[in-house]
Amino acid sequence: MVALVRGVHGLNGAVRVEVLTDRPDTRFTRGAVLWPEGTTDALTISAAEAIPDGPGWRLRFAEVPDRTAADRLRGVYLEAVARPDDELPRGSYYWHEVIGARVRDLQDREIGVVHDVYRVGEAEVFVVRGDPFGEFDVPAVRAFIRIFAPKRGEIVVDVDALALEPAKPPGPPRPPRTPKTRGLRPRAEPPGDPAPPAVPPGDPAP
Repeated sequence: MVALVRGVHGLNGAVRVEVLTDRPDTRFTRGAVLWPEGTTDALTISAAEAIPDGPGWRLRFAEVPDRTAADRLRGVYLEAVARPDDELPRGSYYWHEVIGARVRDLQDREIGVVHDVYRVGEAEVFVVRGDPFGEFDVPAVRAFIRIFAPKRGEIVVDVDALALEPAKPPGPPRPPRTPKTRGLRPRAEPPGDPAPPAVPPGDPAP
């Protein structure tokens, strides 16, 4: 993530972004390409400038011609392709480096593998799947994560702090339902005169 779109500016499609990279001068250059998080819709920067009277930058994209199109980007995180020469600060990692890392508890028991990463506000959350807890979320904060070393495939979490409980085993399959035979309901007698009494057996009908 390199930016978060906080708002729009003017009528020509400019957006105001919160900077999430430590190198905005190289990330936000004319011709650079960004992607809205989770999509393949490339956005090519056509103009960029640091906002002189406040935090953040103002960006324009060739694919965003007006305010209506820009407004659809409000609240969207923007991503950039990591280049081989990109060096992250110590303790920072790309999401693809975290996915696939094995997760262990404080007793060194494996409890799952990271399958996905998503963001809630300013924090990242890791989606872990495995036994005995099934699928669970791990917010990327120190209260839950004791060791975070995805490059060597090691993440250690505090199960008690996460309040994890073993997943319930699936119950036995339900027996197939016996099909019910639907019959015709007897038609109600129309209001009026009562029906004639039944003729006793043996007597001729009148």
